[in-house]
Amino acid sequence: MTAMPNIRFLDRATPPHIITLILITGMSAMNMSIFLPSLAAMTTYFQTDYAIMQIALSGYLAATALLQLFIGPFSDRYGRRNMIMGSLVIFVFATMGAYFATSIEAFLFFRILQAAVATCMALSRAVVRDMVPQEEAASMIGYVTMGMAIVPMIGPMIGGALDQWFGWHATFIFLAICGLMVFVMVYLDLGETVKSGGVSFADQLKGYPELLRSPRFWGYVLATAFSSGAFFALLGGASFVATSLFGLSPLWSGVALGAPACGYAAGNYISGRFSTRVGVNRMALLGTVVTIIGLSISLIITLSGVAHPLNFFGFCVFLGLGNGLTMPNAMAGSISVRPHLAGTASGLGGAFMIGGGAALSQLAGGLLTVESGTLPLQLVMLGTSVLAFLAISFVIWRAKQVA
Repeated sequence: MTAMPNIRFLDRATPPHIITLILITGMSAMNMSIFLPSLAAMTTYFQTDYAIMQIALSGYLAATALLQLFIGPFSDRYGRRNMIMGSLVIFVFATMGAYFATSIEAFLFFRILQAAVATCMALSRAVVRDMVPQEEAASMIGYVTMGMAIVPMIGPMIGGALDQWFGWHATFIFLAICGLMVFVMVYLDLGETVKSGGVSFADQLKGYPELLRSPRFWGYVLATAFSSGAFFALLGGASFVATSLFGLSPLWSGVALGAPACGYAAGNYISGRFSTRVGVNRMALLGTVVTIIGLSISLIITLSGVAHPLNFFGFCVFLGLGNGLTMPNAMAGSISVRPHLAGTASGLGGAFMIGGGAALSQLAGGLLTVESGTLPLQLVMLGTSVLAFLAISFVIWRAKQVA
């Protein structure tokens, strides 16, 4: 399919509007980051340690990774629409549970249950691939994630402001309202994009060996996992860096956490404009190079003795810019290796991406101390970015071998 059918907004008889795709993807992204400026206040409220409170992020990411192993196969079989709507219902329920939680155990249970909303992020990519071929998918995913990038950019700012003015509980009321609004949007606009009743589990199992034996698939998946790993490491340590090392308020911590998203929005815009012309492989490679250059400069400045939030968070714009170039193109590549298993490939790739992110976020939070400064986190982010460069370089090399 090379031409998009006519799209009418809020008409689920036609393909979903890009605004709907942005909102369902952004809901998952916002839930991941909006509460980060409140981690210190929540640690005090629940009378626990920061490392335990950190599970609200790393445990959430781990549950997301596990969930994505099942999201793809079930959506390939039963369709995207019902999976997305069901996940939003569970999300709203879990969000209210977190709001009313009076112990850290109860809060973490409902927080991890909120991971159901990750279904939206994984399946939005599969919906795009259902609609258009690979190069156009990279472009469209770029536009979707460009719009989505606004959410993590303003999400921590909103969370920080809500915390500062009303307390951290207000953040979860805000999330529940947003979840309900997105549910209504999905109900009205998102029709089913899986045709002919989906792919049976038996047929999917037959296709798994073919997918898992593909070197290109693994190259794309690892490039995505390592690229996002640098960002998840930042999420794991940014709250400590902002509050304990630089003494920023919740509001300014949210502003600082929005810096990478500014670059991410720009990178996704560039992907949306040029991926079809330049190609997914070269765009992804360019993204890893941009990230490595920016993080290397920041590390050199830190090693020279400069410890300032503008150096640390300012250069994270390059991390966002690089990811904005790498992620949509590597994602489009991974789900295009076997298009009939787009949901399965998206879920499996997402599991590796988020699972690695969970480990790196917990690692980053554990390595940081007041004495160490930002250096351990900067080294982790740079190291994973170099691995992403090697992974996409392998994909390019492999493409030349089979050409």
